Amino acid sequence: MSKIAKLCLYSFAAILFCAVPAMAQDGTAAAGGSLIDMTKYMGVGLTVIGAAYGIGKLASSALEGMARQPEVAGNIQTAMIIAAALIEGFTFFALFICWG
Repeated sequence: MSKIAKLCLYSFAAILFCAVPAMAQDGTAAAGGSLIDMTKYMGVGLTVIGAAYGIGKLASSALEGMARQPEVAGNIQTAMIIAAALIEGFTFFALFICWG
């Protein structure tokens, strides 16, 4: 595991564990539900991480393909833009579901 991946993992863990006490409510404020409902926030985080990984991988592969065959760069770019739009559309749908 690279140093950057370890740093990201430790940062995520620190934020996750530090955010719970900071977002806690007193017992009287949450009469009927749980004090902290983190499920939708975890869903949003996973959605954004997945979308960022997908678009990063898409752009990386497209640029590599354009570098290998410059004569078809226009076709690759068009396909890349369409695929990125589909990824973004799915991401917005997933975020809407997570927040709903």
